Amino acid sequence: MSSTILFIDDHDILYRSGTQRVLNSPVRHHTNPLIKSDRPWETAIAWTSAYRDQHTGKYQLWYQAFAGDRAIYSTHRCVVCYAESDDGIRFTKPDLNLFNFNKIKNTNIVLIGNGGHSLRYANSVIIDPREKDPDRRYKMAYFDFAQDGKNEHPGLCVAFSPDGIHWTKHPRAPLLKSSYGNYGETVPFDSELDRPWDVPLSMSDAVDALYDPRRKVFALYGKMWIDGPDGGMYWKHGMGRTESKNFVDWTAPQLLCVPDELDPSHVEFHTSPVFFYQDVYFCLNQILNRSVRGGVIDIELGISRDGINWHRPFKSSFFLSRSDHNQFDSGSIFTNSTPIILNKEIRFYYGGYSQGATGADDYNHVSGVGLAILQRDRFAGLTPVSLSDQSTLKKPLQNTGQITLKPIMLANCDQISLNADASHGTVRAELLDQRGKRVKGFSKDETIPIRGDSLNHNIKWRDCKLTDLDRRPYLLRLHLDDATVYALTLVAKP
Repeated sequence: MSSTILFIDDHDILYRSGTQRVLNSPVRHHTNPLIKSDRPWETAIAWTSAYRDQHTGKYQLWYQAFAGDRAIYSTHRCVVCYAESDDGIRFTKPDLNLFNFNKIKNTNIVLIGNGGHSLRYANSVIIDPREKDPDRRYKMAYFDFAQDGKNEHPGLCVAFSPDGIHWTKHPRAPLLKSSYGNYGETVPFDSELDRPWDVPLSMSDAVDALYDPRRKVFALYGKMWIDGPDGGMYWKHGMGRTESKNFVDWTAPQLLCVPDELDPSHVEFHTSPVFFYQDVYFCLNQILNRSVRGGVIDIELGISRDGINWHRPFKSSFFLSRSDHNQFDSGSIFTNSTPIILNKEIRFYYGGYSQGATGADDYNHVSGVGLAILQRDRFAGLTPVSLSDQSTLKKPLQNTGQITLKPIMLANCDQISLNADASHGTVRAELLDQRGKRVKGFSKDETIPIRGDSLNHNIKWRDCKLTDLDRRPYLLRLHLDDATVYALTLVAKP
């Protein structure tokens, strides 16, 4: 079985010298927004989930549409809509005739709210190929107000579908109660029974779902309110997680990550979508600044190796920043947990507002659904520092560095593929034994230099092959000369 090592962190690296890690941002598609808010029920559109059928190539996309007071019925103030595409670029909004909007019969609305105290909110959709019940293959998590016996409570709701279009709400709701109150409220005593909507350490009004293959559970990541310096409630959002075996019975939320003293004082997490890829948990963390233009949002990339302990190594630069000027996404960006992984690229669909997300005028801004594309596996790369001039060097070195990986088995490896940009330099590979000594025939002077920019460079040596190696671990070292490496794939023998 082939395996890929991403150089997003040093998890697989023994050590490196003269290198630095550089974040790589996805590029916006030139036709953005792919989906515009052009229907009466689409005063503002944002929250999204996307899916591509590997067999047919068809894309399905779900997005939130806010109409607010323009809706006659409270159930239609904030709905879930549906779009589809053959190429992931040109989307259509089919007339599904499932839900009217005011007096309009032909709509693409697939889910409406309960019409409770406030809005239904968000729509995270995942497809479950393991599900035996065909009517529950599509799963959606969202927030709404629901009747729990005689009382109404805000919280987590779920729905199921056989096709992503016809949805059935689960009859029990909310499955987890959320907190809903005013800034600065005191934390309730454990004996208080008259404040059912003040629920400390609960998931808030936006969650994103994924299936966690490590733990073999469904997981929801989302925002959790944390208390302020004076102990008052509803100060800032942090990242929380809950999990379930069946998408209905959820564990008590766990607070995982919060803004810290190294962050500017305005930083909080609007919500924190997570996806699992190449043995890494990635978070497209929505960094909220309430003090600017009604709460602007940029996207920070977070990483974890277990889904619980999170690192934010790229605080100094955003993975996806708001657009300049008055674009549909120049105010807020809303990410999701469902990037589309293709052979040569990763597609990130996102919602965008031209203004802020928490305090702007929802009726007078531009919004839409956009696409940003990353070359496959190029989240971050390792590249040489411009100058190494330590006193222990014989001479100063320019744009020169090396990366030594932890011991790996290569006996069952057919080839080593390197994702690298050596347009202006070279990458040379060599093997060391576990004592750190070079292996004859596999030194950097005996390798075929890698040049050019490719997702799949093949590492080779002039006179030796991987099949010549013994069945023991080796240290693979990459020598970089003005080049950047992003990932390495060990291709198993057929």
